[in-house]
Amino acid sequence: MAENEELAPPERRSPERVKPRADSIIELGADAPDTYSYIRTYWLILLKRLWTILTAAVVVATLAAIVSFRTKPVYEATARVEVEADTPQIQSFNDLFRDMSGWSDETFLQTQVNVLKSENLAWRTVQQLGLGGKAELGGGGERPQADSQTAAQNGLIQAFRGHLRVQLMRDSRMIEVTFDSTDPQLAARAANALVNNYSEYSFHEKYDATRQASGWMEGQLDELKAKVEKSQQAMVDYERQNVIVNVGDKQTVVEQRLAALSQDLTNAQSERMQKESLYDLVNSNPSQAAFTTQNDLLGRLDEKYAELREEYVDALGQYGPNFPKVKRLRDQLDEVQSITERERKRNVTRIRNDYLAALGRERLLSAAVAQEKVEVGKLNQLLIEHNMLKREFETNQQLYESLLQHLKDATVSAGLRATNIHLVDSALVPTGPVRPRIMYNIAVGLLVGLVLGVTLAFIQESLDTSVKSAEELEKLIAAPALAVIPLARASWRRMGGDNGHSKNGSVESIVLKHPTSTLAEAYRTLRTSILLSTAPRPPQAVLVTSAQPREGKTSTSLNLALGLAQRGVPVVIVDADLRRPGISRALALSQNGAGLSSLLSGAHRLDEVLRQFEAVPNLWVLPAGPEAPNPADLFSSPTMENLLQELRARFEHVVLDTAPLLLVTDATILSRLVDGVVLVVESGVTARRALVRAHKILESAGGRILGSVLNKWDERDEGYYSGYGSYYYAYDRSYYRSKEH
Repeated sequence: MAENEELAPPERRSPERVKPRADSIIELGADAPDTYSYIRTYWLILLKRLWTILTAAVVVATLAAIVSFRTKPVYEATARVEVEADTPQIQSFNDLFRDMSGWSDETFLQTQVNVLKSENLAWRTVQQLGLGGKAELGGGGERPQADSQTAAQNGLIQAFRGHLRVQLMRDSRMIEVTFDSTDPQLAARAANALVNNYSEYSFHEKYDATRQASGWMEGQLDELKAKVEKSQQAMVDYERQNVIVNVGDKQTVVEQRLAALSQDLTNAQSERMQKESLYDLVNSNPSQAAFTTQNDLLGRLDEKYAELREEYVDALGQYGPNFPKVKRLRDQLDEVQSITERERKRNVTRIRNDYLAALGRERLLSAAVAQEKVEVGKLNQLLIEHNMLKREFETNQQLYESLLQHLKDATVSAGLRATNIHLVDSALVPTGPVRPRIMYNIAVGLLVGLVLGVTLAFIQESLDTSVKSAEELEKLIAAPALAVIPLARASWRRMGGDNGHSKNGSVESIVLKHPTSTLAEAYRTLRTSILLSTAPRPPQAVLVTSAQPREGKTSTSLNLALGLAQRGVPVVIVDADLRRPGISRALALSQNGAGLSSLLSGAHRLDEVLRQFEAVPNLWVLPAGPEAPNPADLFSSPTMENLLQELRARFEHVVLDTAPLLLVTDATILSRLVDGVVLVVESGVTARRALVRAHKILESAGGRILGSVLNKWDERDEGYYSGYGSYYYAYDRSYYRSKEH
């Protein structure tokens, strides 16, 4: 006992100091501020629920990938239009030079954007491109009936506008027209067709407005024209009657024009022959293009080729054809030669185009000279009509010309006003889709999945009502946590596997098979805590139970018994779980039909059922025996009390493994007959309400609770045992290496 007292922590030297320790832990956890406690808690929750987070992330990312791959690629084609300030009505050519800056405003430009989005242009484009049968725009089905044609038209218009995006570029007069479609060709054609229709619409709108304004002028012009013709006819009749002929001025003008055209024709023929000879020379010998056309670029390319050729010949003779420098010079020669050939072809094409242009001009001038000769002949044969009578003709002529000039200005104005719309960029056929952006969607899905997984992790943690830590355990039942038993899987992983032991039985006898492991040390800590839990002497008879099945009470009781037996004192472990016994199976003891049940029923005596464990000679086992129909009645009998007294007399320690508390009353009955009860709680499994209920049952039955054991604790939940585990892991590895050597 003196040795045990020296090993005990200060707070466990006496039973009076055990409970204040739990209270102090509660107060410390509630009042002591820790800047990183919340962050650490959240981090541990994330580590614990890592599979939930990863599963959610992978599922959402996979769904995003599936949707992205199953979605048809959408292409966008964009045309850009410049819209200048709208010009006012032009009354004369001088109006062209007036300041138009006041006419450009945001309202006008926004109006043009709305015009591009209008249903009229959309429907005109749909009809022009024949999009009524496109399934993408809602077509391709049965031909609509007469009463539903309007609805079908509206549907096509809305579908077309759904694929259309028109926006005004910031701080400019540029408008972008974008159309998206699963067909890249259709996207480009639709954007270009809409821009063309918009340009035609703007022109016709202004032209029609001008025509309406000039309608009155045309009516007045007809009347004036009739007056001019009448007055002119009167003057011609007068000249005929008086044989007045004065065609000299007109004839002089026609002759001068004929002479000028003839001179132009001569010059055009000379120019055509010059360019034709140049074209024939270059076409027959393209290599002379640099000299005949004085092309500096071709000359420099030839010089460069000669230099490279000289270097190539020298390098070839010095290093051979496979040397890197020789290959590089050969590639440069090929590149220079390719550029030279392209430049020669381009030069020949330019000379040919000049020749064709000169030839066309010559033909036009020839036709004009021929026509002019015909006019001269007619003029010599026909009588020249003289001017009208002076005063009436001049008055009517001035009015007619003035009104005609205004009408021409109005017509020119319509044409000039249409030029305020300029196509800057035609829509090109897109080479790649704009959506779906597969990698972006997968990345977003992964991010959303991570957020969803983190949310689910915290939801799971908030819905988890199980006991997870020793501090929480002490708060719930106000009893000390005697030991924390780590999860066996983590311990085996640290040892590089189970070291040849199977999963079954390795935990129950871990103190014997792996004495230096983390699990064994945890059970030895439990042994020490129990020995120091009562004063002035340690408890002799200890009952081990749990609230529910499969929480590790059998492993705990067996390792506790093995640990007590390793102290060199006689120990007996009693398998008091008559409903599901496990001690014999864990220790691989043969079943001979004798045990606790047959002993309590009077079929056998104690010496007949006690069995000595060969691996630990001072450990004795009292197996459960055959299945009993009424275990509770057997434990309530005086025989059970007498049996415990006899075991106390023969053994230093008696460990009882019993059935769960909340299922049967076996442990409740036996708790009154022992010195103390150890309550086993499985970390992350045992519900808080079940633990509190089991504690109340023991207190109501009068059992003395020595404390609890947090079993199967996952070190990912808390971090204060990580150094402890790492230390024993290193020690355990060195121990087994020494055994192997």
